[in-house]
Amino acid sequence: MFGISSKRRAATNFPPLSLYNTESRIRENFVPLHKHDVLMYSCGPTVYDYAHIGNLRAYVFADTLKRTLFYNGYSVNHTINYTDFGHLSSDGDHGDDKMMKGLSREGMDISLESMHLLSDRYIKAFNDDLTALNIIFPTQFARASDYVREQITLIKTLEEKGYTYSTSDGIYFDISKFPTYGRLGNIDLEGQESGIRVAVNPEKKHPADFALWKHGALGFKSQWGTGFPGWHIECSAMAFATLGKQLDIHTGGVDNISTHHNGEIAQSEAATGKQFSKYWLHSEHIQIENQKISKSFGNGLTLQTLYDEGYTAHEYRYWLLTAHYRTKANFSLTALDGAKQAFTRLRRFMFEDWATEKGLPSTEYQQLFVEAINDDLNTPKVIALVWELVRDEKLTPGEKRATLLDFENVLGLGLDIDPEAGRIALGHLSPKDIPADIQAMIDEREAARIARNWPEADRLRGTIAQKGYQLEDTAEGPKITQTL
Repeated sequence: MFGISSKRRAATNFPPLSLYNTESRIRENFVPLHKHDVLMYSCGPTVYDYAHIGNLRAYVFADTLKRTLFYNGYSVNHTINYTDFGHLSSDGDHGDDKMMKGLSREGMDISLESMHLLSDRYIKAFNDDLTALNIIFPTQFARASDYVREQITLIKTLEEKGYTYSTSDGIYFDISKFPTYGRLGNIDLEGQESGIRVAVNPEKKHPADFALWKHGALGFKSQWGTGFPGWHIECSAMAFATLGKQLDIHTGGVDNISTHHNGEIAQSEAATGKQFSKYWLHSEHIQIENQKISKSFGNGLTLQTLYDEGYTAHEYRYWLLTAHYRTKANFSLTALDGAKQAFTRLRRFMFEDWATEKGLPSTEYQQLFVEAINDDLNTPKVIALVWELVRDEKLTPGEKRATLLDFENVLGLGLDIDPEAGRIALGHLSPKDIPADIQAMIDEREAARIARNWPEADRLRGTIAQKGYQLEDTAEGPKITQTL
């Protein structure tokens, strides 16, 4: 599931993996910084509320990308962050902190302890959504509040290099000192039509200057007083701490491009003098009636909403894969009905009609599959290929089943999971409840991680997952969830 065998390599003439790079605005053949090991960072949720189905598209996309990298023979060291403070409701560095909004909504007192309790609740909900969608957990989750020291250190570095200035409300990054600011998305900094979602602050030297530190009565102590690191600096510091100063791939939603990701690039490259990420990949919005899904618009449907309507997370994932990740997709229950019917047919083939059939994957279809998926993750073409395979009378049912199971390595639709058993998150297991063979593999993986032997760590994570256990790396050490 988490790699590709030399036998399959020999049987299939792999075209190069081509990905659309938001920075260069062209498709590029993927060449990692290191020959076989990929460093990948995905912007994670702000954990003040449940993720809606539009938010979750970014993680299905990142998962499809990661599975494609595995299929092409790479190991992947992957970080997803949790933002549990500092994400203001406006990109212009004003408005309420979203965590504060969550505390107010739920009648909790305003304190760091309450923030932690609130974020715990929504971190668990987010992880449950990932499990339901059959998303492979990252190598590590990074929680912003666990990396405050690293964030402060990075701000100090920028200050020492002359990239910052002080205002009455915080410490700001001076974009005039970074001439290529805005290159991601080709942002025009001149005029109000720049596309940068900022408001004019009379103390800022430029409207697009962004906060590295915000003063406040609540927060963490620093040389600048009590307060919080800015949202952008959180991600750079967590990426540095978990992956290093240079990444192969950074992913997120298109709404991150103009401000958040340009901020990350500026502060990271100003601090290190090196290119921060070689490739930037972004997924488009999901819309309802041609309007972006957003909690503020009152259309923030969650997976639970879909469950209540009689749909499954796997059916939603199937529907997402019928659209290319870089295109807007208009969601409706009617559209999801179509996905449900198609997915139900595939499950019937796999677990009823062809359940006992044996065969080998079709190398012809494998070739067509990899040509499609390596073409900037062309999942709509892959889904069309799946149905071409189903209808192909030249193949035996056993060959069809084996080929679909091969595709499943990338599609992640749960076609290898018996629908009678399902996949249910049972919560973190205590050490005494973890089987001895699973614990032994966890210990081996920790040793591999300490040695930075990422291929071996990935292999062990994959073996653990195949045995029905999801591994989550936390600041307190690895936690295990039974999923099968």
